[in-house]
Amino acid sequence: MTRPRTLAVLAGLSLFVSWSGENGIERVRPAARVSATPVPLAESGPGRRRVGALAYLGGVRLTADDPAFGGYSSLMVQGDRFTLLSDLGDVLHFTLGAGWRPRAVRFADLPAGPRTGWTKRDRDSESMTVDPATGRVWVGFEQFNQIWRYGPGFAPPAQGVAPVAMAGWKDNGGAESMVRLRDGRFVAISETTRPPGGGTGRDALLWSGDPVAQPVPAFRFVYHPAPGFDPSDMTQLPDGRLLVLERRFQLPFRWSNRLVLVDPAAIRPGAAVTGQAVATLKAPLIHDNFEGVAAVREGEATILWLVSDDNQLPIQRTLLLKFRLEA
Repeated sequence: MTRPRTLAVLAGLSLFVSWSGENGIERVRPAARVSATPVPLAESGPGRRRVGALAYLGGVRLTADDPAFGGYSSLMVQGDRFTLLSDLGDVLHFTLGAGWRPRAVRFADLPAGPRTGWTKRDRDSESMTVDPATGRVWVGFEQFNQIWRYGPGFAPPAQGVAPVAMAGWKDNGGAESMVRLRDGRFVAISETTRPPGGGTGRDALLWSGDPVAQPVPAFRFVYHPAPGFDPSDMTQLPDGRLLVLERRFQLPFRWSNRLVLVDPAAIRPGAAVTGQAVATLKAPLIHDNFEGVAAVREGEATILWLVSDDNQLPIQRTLLLKFRLEA
């Protein structure tokens, strides 16, 4: 994530971090306890259940008794099983039932990546996508502009590439959004990098298959977020459409997010792609630095899950929200 300058100042307010393990990588204690506190869509109107084309089904604030907890930038949802990945390579697994209480909680860390070390620059894992048939997982890393592939559950073997087409992406504005489509193609959108030759959109790439096996993309296109917004994640809906999560930061310290539907047929070589906004989360509704989105089907309903990256700052929250898409 591209952090506004304000965050650099506020970093001094953050909690002291506990470090452990080889190379000093920040890790959450395996025995850390995770708690979930329900949150309303609107503090001033706890009965509100609609925002745009979304029906709010509930949500929680996740906390843990460990200061290293947080920073989650992407998520996977498979039935009642959740996997959250932080931008420091920390992995959180748990199940979540009707009572909204995390169970079978397990912490881990990525077994390999572009570099080892204790800073965000060493382990800036910002996006994640999975092949449901094989369980293999791909992670997009900012700072290095690399894509790494892991076995099911992030198991070895791990292999990474630095696609030449991503070499010019900004160190802290790279593959924040990445998705594996069900037909095997991959799409990645830079958070802040403009397309070659200039323009107001974001540079974006489509691969015809696994980018680790074949790093050269099939073509480039341009994604146009709303003015002032940056793409922060994307997913494919059960009906085949794409949904892009966009994020905006405004002073004094306020976030807003848009959820945007994109027709995959619009993604063509050199195309300028825009989408249709279906909802905006901003004050006075619940809002934070939402960086992860996942889509699943429950019966006939399309369900969206959002997770926020709290930047490990006490003035932000790790929020996990559930919506039904009605568009």
